[in-house]
Amino acid sequence: MTIEKNLKERIKELTCLYEVSSIIVNNDYKALDKTLYSIALSLRKSLQFSKDATVEIVSEPFHLISSALPKRTVSIESNISIFNEPKGFIRMHYPADKFTKKDFLKEEKKLLQNVSINVGDLLERVAIRENEAIVKRKMEHADRLSILGEITAGIAHELNTPLANILGFAELLKSKEPENTQNSKDIDKIINSAIFSREVVKKLMFFACEMPQNLGQTDIVPVINEAMNLLDPTFKKNEVKYKVTLPKGEVLMKADTIQLTQVIFNLVLNAIYFSPKNGLIKITLEETKKNIILKIADEGPGISAENVQKIFQPFFTTKTVGDGSGLGLSVVHGIIRSHRGTIDYQPNNPTGAIFIITFPKQ
Repeated sequence: MTIEKNLKERIKELTCLYEVSSIIVNNDYKALDKTLYSIALSLRKSLQFSKDATVEIVSEPFHLISSALPKRTVSIESNISIFNEPKGFIRMHYPADKFTKKDFLKEEKKLLQNVSINVGDLLERVAIRENEAIVKRKMEHADRLSILGEITAGIAHELNTPLANILGFAELLKSKEPENTQNSKDIDKIINSAIFSREVVKKLMFFACEMPQNLGQTDIVPVINEAMNLLDPTFKKNEVKYKVTLPKGEVLMKADTIQLTQVIFNLVLNAIYFSPKNGLIKITLEETKKNIILKIADEGPGISAENVQKIFQPFFTTKTVGDGSGLGLSVVHGIIRSHRGTIDYQPNNPTGAIFIITFPKQ
């Protein structure tokens, strides 16, 4: 290669590095595919035989090609590393019927390595931004739930006294009325409505962690087994199957067994409600060195993306009118939080919902 030609190639490579740096600096994180495609085009343009070359960038979920790939190619590649782990590659191709690997210059191989490093740095920054956004959303969600908990506790306390008065005076009137009169029947309706409202207040107080707890060292394996035995008739009635996978030995944690049973009941009854006939609900308990993890998975429709952030808010429900108050998951969240645990949702595959409860061992 002549000095003049050699100089032209170096200028092309330096121009490519400058272009790639500019593309990355001006990157739109919402259109990352366009950024990577522009990098592929710039890299292709820098090659000695650019008209015959194809550049391919692969890094999940992206797969970008500068032009159509020939059936047979010779190529060189460089890994894209993200946080020091290989997470894809960049390949430069030539048609195998016209070129060999020797047609790639040493300087082009070095250029490929440098561009791969730059792309890896870009994807690292993207991953960091996404993680920060997730953490921010979780913090905002936790703040909203905390505020809701405080408001809910206040509402519950304010309602308790008038509800007790309504129920007490209604029962007093009932005792003075003859049986089977219209007045007696109307008073029964008042009493039933007051009892229902009192149960709603109890759920509100559970959500706000205002209910007293009886915490003790408990083996939760028999707690789960007993809850599932009680729910067995409901499974049969709704023609839904279930599978329980539990460790063989004890799984000990500090818990209120009544509240823990309520968590299992609420989540499993929800799963049954949304399950199709002959659907399978899986209840799995796992133990690690630091945590106890309970998973409840169903094969129902799952939860839409726009509703995921709302499911633990009180009074939010996707059930039909009359089938739910929208407090079940709020109560579950409150109980789990009072046990220093967390509850997370993830979609099941191919369809359905998975609720993952994580309790710390200490």
